[in-house]
Amino acid sequence: MNPIAAQAAAAKAAGHPLGQLNDSNPTHHGLAPQFLPETYTADPRGPLGARQAIADFINASRGRGVDPANAPAAPDDDASPSFSAAPAVDPSNLYVLSSTSEAYAWLAMLLCDPGEAILMPKPGYPLIESICNLTATRAIPYQQFFDGSWALDLASIENALREGNGSVKAIAVINPNNPTGAYTKPGERQRLVELAKRYDAAIIADEVFYDFTLEPFDGNARWAGEQGVLTFSLDGFSKMLAAPHAKVGWIEVSGPAEDVAQAERHLDMISDDFLPMSNLIADRIPTMLQEAATQTERVAARVRGNMAALHRLLDADKQSGDGVVDVLRSEGGWNVLLRFPSSIDENALGLRLAHDFHMNCQPGYYFDMQSNGFLSISLLPEPTQFERNVRIILEAVHRELA
Repeated sequence: MNPIAAQAAAAKAAGHPLGQLNDSNPTHHGLAPQFLPETYTADPRGPLGARQAIADFINASRGRGVDPANAPAAPDDDASPSFSAAPAVDPSNLYVLSSTSEAYAWLAMLLCDPGEAILMPKPGYPLIESICNLTATRAIPYQQFFDGSWALDLASIENALREGNGSVKAIAVINPNNPTGAYTKPGERQRLVELAKRYDAAIIADEVFYDFTLEPFDGNARWAGEQGVLTFSLDGFSKMLAAPHAKVGWIEVSGPAEDVAQAERHLDMISDDFLPMSNLIADRIPTMLQEAATQTERVAARVRGNMAALHRLLDADKQSGDGVVDVLRSEGGWNVLLRFPSSIDENALGLRLAHDFHMNCQPGYYFDMQSNGFLSISLLPEPTQFERNVRIILEAVHRELA
């Protein structure tokens, strides 16, 4: 910091901010329009009122940022995550921005120099890899594997960290993952925290689907509020309100105090360069938060109902003697993976769905599944349309096998 900026900061901290000869904020000079009379504060983390409303919402709905009913007791091991010790969310640890996609970009800029890397899960939605490419950052995949349920290949994560020789700066976890639907298990979390500390990496936890449980195991907990390692938890209104056009997301920063303070100093610079969220949007955040619980439960009821219908339709298809389609266990989210005989080429099935039924699809290779024979299906449609979609898939598979 140069001497002039340092003197200005010291004066502000002492409660005597200096006047500004170059103040070009028109809202300080009576020039704002009547429909938007507020003073523009240019807070890089987003307007304080919006961050306070989000912090209050998180603290009320999550029990200080962690789900204590589901949180396992942490072993007496200084490498284990402190599930139950997360403090109440402070609005100063929140950054409000347009979307979680923008959050990934900011964090790539924060944590990585050009050519450095973020670990990302596979199978998975290709968003992280695309954003890394745009920010001159490498995305290195680590695997999940399925053995009745999904689990992280922790050995592949450790190998990538070790072979990176310090160039891997973050481990991205999706909790729950899309499209596998897997939450981070307690043992996986403990190991990830240990590895992140050992190799000086941060955790980026995308938790936008967290509240949409389907077939979860016991012990799920949010990464938000993790104290054992520098952690950036991402959430927002897109999934919470089932409103992708409500482009508001946030980053919650937690971890050891010194690491958090250093990260926030640099993140302030990045967010300031991209300019804080518009007051027009921020003013609507308290109203949107009022709808959050109702909307989340509405969507959760839809996806759980369709999941039950999916099992019923697949069971009926098997009882008919022709059933060859299964659904992989999905612990949470909006999408599930169907498995069909690997003798059917995924492209061939997709083309049949398009030609015979005028339906588009997302085959498994879109998500880097390691073998053929998978299809992602959304649980969001209205029940009648959802059942029609499932029946179309079953008919298309039967035609391919004929």
